[in-house]
This record gives sequence, structure tokens and C-alpha cells, in this order.
Amino acid sequence: MPKNFTDMNKEVTQQDFTKHVIESRTLAIVQFKKSWLGTCQIIEPVYMDLARMFKDIASFYTVDVEKETTLEKEYGVMELPTILFFKGGQVIDHAIGLTPKNVLISKIKNAISSTNQ
Repeated sequence: MPKNFTDMNKEVTQQDFTKHVIESRTLAIVQFKKSWLGTCQIIEPVYMDLARMFKDIASFYTVDVEKETTLEKEYGVMELPTILFFKGGQVIDHAIGLTPKNVLISKIKNAISSTNQ
């Protein structure tokens, strides 16, 4: 893991979710996960790559749903991993389950272009 990866992919809690995600002036991408779950472990390197690729134009966060059950319920997370894309405090897109990297890249690019309008 790169030394500065925690700056690109920060775990957020109920207490700092609003500050980092809802009040973000940039695109905020949040992965809801369980660290021990196989599907979450499979997508983790992809999410890390995306955080590196788009670090200058989007903020990447994770939510551990075992610790943050309130956030899991608030956003209706039913399957893991779930990735939510936030713009202006609102969910503008999502990806559920093992989503291919090229699909996630496309979703990020679409979300970025919608934030520039």
C-alpha cells in the first residue's frame, strides 16, 4: 500500500461523513464494505487503483458497515461492496457488487463531467 494511500482513500465514520462526503466540493466516492468479505477483498485493489487514477479530481472514502450500521441503513446498502457517487451531498450514481474496473471508470468520468456543468 502506498504511503499516502490513506490520504486518497480515507475510512469515514458517522461522525465525519457529513464533513468529508456530504459537504465535499468535489466528487466524493464511497465504498461500503466489510474487510473480511471475499467480494470486498477482490474489489479493493481496483478501488485503490481508481483512487490513484482520479486522486486530483475526486475524493475516495470507505465505510466499514460493521462499525457504521447507521450509514449502511441510511443509504440502503443491501449488498457488498456498494460504491456510491456523491455530488453536492446527493447520491448521483452507484455500483453494486463486483463491478468491472472499466465500468467504474466510466461512471467516474460521467460523474466528473456532470460536476463540471
